[in-house]
Amino acid sequence: MEENENIQYDCNRGCAVSHDGQTGEPVCAYRAGCCKLSARDWLKGVDDGTCPDLYEVRFKNTRKGIYRNDSGQRVKTGDMVIVEAANGHDLGIVTLEGPIVLRQMRCKGVDPATAEFKKIYRRARPLDIAKWQEAIAREQDTMIKARRIAAEMGLEMKIGDVEFQGDGTKAIFYYIADGRVDFRQLIKVFAEEFRIRIEMKQIGARQEAGLIGGLGVCGRELCCSNYITSFQSISTSAAKCQDIPLNPQKLAGQCGKLKCCLNYEVATYLDAQSRIPRVSEPLEFQDGQAWLRKTDILQEVMYFSYDKSSDADLYPLDAAEVREIIQMNRNGQKPESLRTEPEPAKPEFVTSVGDDSISRFDAPKRKRKRNRGKGQGGGNREAQGGNAAGSGREAQGGGNGGGRNRGRNRGRGGQNNHRPGGGGNAPKGE
Repeated sequence: MEENENIQYDCNRGCAVSHDGQTGEPVCAYRAGCCKLSARDWLKGVDDGTCPDLYEVRFKNTRKGIYRNDSGQRVKTGDMVIVEAANGHDLGIVTLEGPIVLRQMRCKGVDPATAEFKKIYRRARPLDIAKWQEAIAREQDTMIKARRIAAEMGLEMKIGDVEFQGDGTKAIFYYIADGRVDFRQLIKVFAEEFRIRIEMKQIGARQEAGLIGGLGVCGRELCCSNYITSFQSISTSAAKCQDIPLNPQKLAGQCGKLKCCLNYEVATYLDAQSRIPRVSEPLEFQDGQAWLRKTDILQEVMYFSYDKSSDADLYPLDAAEVREIIQMNRNGQKPESLRTEPEPAKPEFVTSVGDDSISRFDAPKRKRKRNRGKGQGGGNREAQGGNAAGSGREAQGGGNGGGRNRGRNRGRGGQNNHRPGGGGNAPKGE
């Protein structure tokens, strides 16, 4: 228990930090489950020789890159490595190796033949890890001070996160702003205040949610912090084509923007809508006009009613059949009646939820018939007589009209008295 309490989990970088009991030096262990935008190495153990020296190195939150190992040391997944940076060096964790790295580069549009990769210098030493942890400890206080300075200068921006470089000489300030911000003076103030090199990087609200992470209304991890790398534009038309009510409180995610999952089923709905005809006028039948009241897009079923302002009596029609009726109306023909149309066949979905009761394994309870008569012996059930011992044991009597009444025959003087209407005379006690 004491060992677990000494472990600090850094989910922003995907590692667990502890201290050696003898030397007191920090020890970092890679934890793949904590990494944001992590990729599963489904080619683990496969070596085809395509990219033997290329590795994916991860830093804080979602920042990661492909590096070439020129150190001559054997590097594997989970190792802390010192890598090349624009100024100085940085410390990261190797998260992917082997053929999967080439597939990751293809997903990002990186050509291994023409791209220039930064170098991996060597594996990190305990002194490098200690310096890295000191820089990480400064991030929270630096972010709070940076926010206060930006507010005092009247800049319309928000400092979302701060990431220190592994050698502690540079920091990346991630900020959010609706418009253009002139932060030239702000950089000078930051440099004087923190005594480090400053890099300002603008991010959007969705990217900020991915950096912070969290759980969505579905109960799962936010998609932006789990696997989404490129954010597509989302508009209310995506909700309209799916017949989703335009409720801003339900359509907005934790970032305050429209939920990314609104785009997931848009293509399916658009494909189904392409087979549904547009009905701008009522359908003409021999017994009247039928108005379109609602449409089931995925099942491609349209519901019509003879009453323009009521949904009391709805008649379903297939989209293909509605198209035929529209063509008949254009030709001056009218079908007989909508009431005689058979109901279209709908797909049946079978699910195990709710099919069986949770008490299906319990023994069934037997229902017992009860007499409603009020007189003794008037019931249908016969009273069960019994031998009563001389010590005075109770004999179960017959059924009363009001239910199961117990007749108590106590042996007095060595003889049991029998109940009227009972099952018979009890023998004499010995």
